[in-house]
Amino acid sequence: MKIHEYQGKEILRQFGVPTPRGKACFSVDEAVATARDLGGQVWVVKAQIHAGGRGKGGGVKVAKSLDEVRNHAQQILGMQLVTHQTGPQGQTVRRLLIEEGAQIVKELYVGMVVDRAAQRVALLASSEGGMEIEEVARRTPEKIHTVRIDPAAGLDAAEAARVARAIGIPEAANAQAVGILQGLYRAFVEKDAMLAEINPLIVTADNRVLALDAKFNFDSNALYRHPEIVAYRDLDEEDPAEIEASKFDLAYIQLDGDIGCLVNGAGLAMATMDIIKLYGGSPANFLDVGGGATTEKVTEAFKLMLKNPHLKAILVNIFGGIMKCDVIAQGVVAAAREVSLNVPLVVRLEGTNVELGKKILADSGLPIISGNDMADAAQKVVLAAKGAQ
Repeated sequence: MKIHEYQGKEILRQFGVPTPRGKACFSVDEAVATARDLGGQVWVVKAQIHAGGRGKGGGVKVAKSLDEVRNHAQQILGMQLVTHQTGPQGQTVRRLLIEEGAQIVKELYVGMVVDRAAQRVALLASSEGGMEIEEVARRTPEKIHTVRIDPAAGLDAAEAARVARAIGIPEAANAQAVGILQGLYRAFVEKDAMLAEINPLIVTADNRVLALDAKFNFDSNALYRHPEIVAYRDLDEEDPAEIEASKFDLAYIQLDGDIGCLVNGAGLAMATMDIIKLYGGSPANFLDVGGGATTEKVTEAFKLMLKNPHLKAILVNIFGGIMKCDVIAQGVVAAAREVSLNVPLVVRLEGTNVELGKKILADSGLPIISGNDMADAAQKVVLAAKGAQ
C-alpha cells in the first residue's frame, strides 16, 4: 500500500524526523490560505499523487508571492500529471501540499528497504540527493553507502553517525542526522513498511537537517495491525479493478497484454505469465484466486478480466491441492455462464479430483479448450488470442 508525501511526513514527525511546515489542501483557496498562515516569503506547491518524478512533470512549483501560490495551485490542481512512474496516461491531481520554503545547501538521499537475501532491513544513503537511487547505482555506485541493520540491536548511534559523515552531513548537524536515521528505522519497523525513502534529505543554510520529501510503501499483509495506515488509503490513486478485486480477497494486478490469467497461488501465477510470454503471448493480468476459491470468487475474477477492453482470451491454470479441481471446474462453468463469456477459454487442471473436474468441464456444453499441461495450455491460449485478433 502506498501513501501520499504529506501522510509520510506525518509518520516521520511521529518518530522525531523534522520536516518543513505544511498542510494538505484540496482547493485553490485553501492553498492560498495555508500559505498565508504559514507566513514567510517563499512557498512550495506540490502535487500529491502516488508517483515519483512530480517535479519533472510540472507538479512541483516554487512561489514567491501569494498570487504565485494561487496561479500554481490553479495550474496543478486537476491536471493530468504524467511522470515516468504514471505511464503515458498520467494521474489526476486531486490534492496539494503547500509547504514553507527552505534554504537548501545540500540535497542527500536516505532510504530503507527489506534485503531478503540478508534477512535484514538495509539502509541506503547517498550524497546524490534529488536523483533516482537506481540512476545513482548505475552511474556512481560507489556513492551509495549500505548498512544491513541487525534486527536485535537496531540502528546504533555510532553506525548512523558514520553514515551521516559518509554522505557529507556537516559535523555541526551530525547529531540531528543520527536522530533522523534512527527515527526513520523505527518508523520502518514499527509501521511494517516495505520501503521508506527521504529524497531529498536536505541540509539548510543554518545547518538544520530536514526531510524535504517522504515516500512509504507498506506490507499489505500487515495492515490489519495498522488501522491508522489503512485510514491513509486514497482510492482515487488505485486501479478501479484492483479496488474491486480487494473486496473479494483476490490478488489482481492489471497488465498491458491481452491474455487473462486466473490461477491459484502467486508462484503458479508468475510461472503462468512466464510461459505465456515464452510462447509469444502477453498476459493481461496477474490474478491469484487463492487456495480457498469459491464459485463467487471465480465469477468475480472473470468479471474483472472481462472489463479489460484488450482481452482476447483467458487461461485458467489450477493446481488442486487445498482447492479441489471439481470445485474449481464448477466455479468456472458457473462463472462462464453468468458473464456470457465471449472470448476463448483455455483450462488446465491438475491435482485433487482432476478427472472429475475435467468431466464437469466436458459435460458443461461450453466451448472450453482443455490444456493437457502448462505448456500445452499456454500454446493453445496464445493461438486462441491470435485467432481472436
